Amino acid sequence: MFVDEGWKPPREPAWEPPSRKPPMTKAQERAVVWIVGLNVVLLFVAPVGGASVIHALIALFGRS
Repeated sequence: MFVDEGWKPPREPAWEPPSRKPPMTKAQERAVVWIVGLNVVLLFVAPVGGASVIHALIALFGRS
């Protein structure tokens, strides 16, 4: 509404970007690749193994 001639808005603190983590080391990269690779292999192997176990249990207990 009514503002003094010499009034200025308060200054906001200077913006600083957040600090970044250092990149992964070679050992960490290798571990991540192994973990992802193992998960991909298990993605295809686990359903087959699970079906085999269920089939074996049905065969074992189903024909009593």
